[in-house]
Amino acid sequence: MEEHFRKMPIPEGHTLVDKGMEAKGARKGQDTDIYWYDELNAAGEVVATYEITDSMSVYPPFNRSISVEKST
Repeated sequence: MEEHFRKMPIPEGHTLVDKGMEAKGARKGQDTDIYWYDELNAAGEVVATYEITDSMSVYPPFNRSISVEKST
C-alpha cells in the first residue's frame, strides 16, 4: 500500500481513507486489483476520490504497474 500512497500526493493536513478494493483476478496474463481512497481535508470533508489500478504480470519477471485516477 505504501506504493499507492506515493502515487497520491496530498497536501499537508489532508488524510486518505480506504474505501475498499476489488480483486479482478488474473486475465490476459495480468492479475489486477482496484482500490478506492477518499481524500479528506482538515475539516473531514471529502475533496477528492482516487481509484488505483494495481496490476502485476502472472509470468516472470512479474512486472507491476500502478495507475491513479483522481476525481474531484
